[in-house]
Amino acid sequence: MTRAFLALVLRDLRLAARVGGSGAMGLVFFLMLVAVVPFALGPDLNLLARIGPALLWFSAVLATLIGLDRLFQTDVEDGAIDLILSSDTPLEVLVAAKGVAHWLTTGLPLALCAPLFGLLLALTPGAMLSVAATLVVGTPALTFIGAVGAALTASLGRGGLLLAILVMPLMVPTLIFGVSAASAATAGTIAFLTPFLILAALSLVAIVIGTFAAAAALRQSA
Repeated sequence: MTRAFLALVLRDLRLAARVGGSGAMGLVFFLMLVAVVPFALGPDLNLLARIGPALLWFSAVLATLIGLDRLFQTDVEDGAIDLILSSDTPLEVLVAAKGVAHWLTTGLPLALCAPLFGLLLALTPGAMLSVAATLVVGTPALTFIGAVGAALTASLGRGGLLLAILVMPLMVPTLIFGVSAASAATAGTIAFLTPFLILAALSLVAIVIGTFAAAAALRQSA
């Protein structure tokens, strides 16, 4: 089972590197949002620093949605799901592997680039590091919540809009605690560790529940 999991992760990583994938588009979209907003708000650096963590997190949520509709669609179309169902490998292994590969190509690059993009928002070094840490911990929740929506819309031809409508409300708690943890490191109104640990718990719960829920949805559509 471990070998099958690693093989599926490596396959998706190779495909993402070969054809580009949603990771590069997500980074470009992330950069566009972060770069355009300061022009709309004006030269108030204090305002940019206050809303910077929230803006980075909101941009990360939207960037994660890019390409999620294709997460399982290709496997449904080419019959890979049927092969998994007829083999000894549980379908949950496929879901977990594709979720990990999506996070490695989308969520992790967003988190690593957040300090660089934070320079555009006049964030302090401490604020940039706190945003990056919260994104590393919180983006797995976004990926696996999105995986449930991707599994539900896998049999549809163009399910991108429906996917966003399904998963955006479920991503709100992750967004709230991610922004709270990132802001706590700079504002100091609450302890950083409290929302950070809640964010980590949300990611763990999303990974477990999202894996089984997405597998169940794929079995229904297969």
